[in-house]
Amino acid sequence: MDQTWEFILRLFVAAILGGLVGLEREYRAKEAGFRTHFLVALGSALFMIVSAYGFEGTLQMEGHRHDVARVAAQVVSGIGFIGAGTIIFQKSENVVRGLTTAAGLWVTAAIGLACGGGLYVLATAATLLVLVGLEAFNYFLHRFDRHRDHSAS
Repeated sequence: MDQTWEFILRLFVAAILGGLVGLEREYRAKEAGFRTHFLVALGSALFMIVSAYGFEGTLQMEGHRHDVARVAAQVVSGIGFIGAGTIIFQKSENVVRGLTTAAGLWVTAAIGLACGGGLYVLATAATLLVLVGLEAFNYFLHRFDRHRDHSAS
């Protein structure tokens, strides 16, 4: 497969997997939904591809080499700003909201980086684990709330 088509496949897989996580968040009416997760995964994959392959053929000084991990590390740091925007402290109720969505954006960025690196199976497994984790958490949280409500009666 031509390298350009391989890169396009990486972007498509990242966007689809990120979109799946986003659909779950959208279904739960959370702060960041399909479009946000879709874009985070797509952008992360693109950053990884550009980092790994975008500088091939450039003049390299002797003793220096390109470090692909540097861009990946910056994606991890940068996604914190987007995640922070989803976290809200409600002083009146003394609760913090949006932490799960922020964590979802963080892991979606990692899924995008994995796709950008061509690690499709790893990215797919991570996506499935995220979806199972979110649904299992939601199930047990609702069971706990119902049990607590019945105990308080």
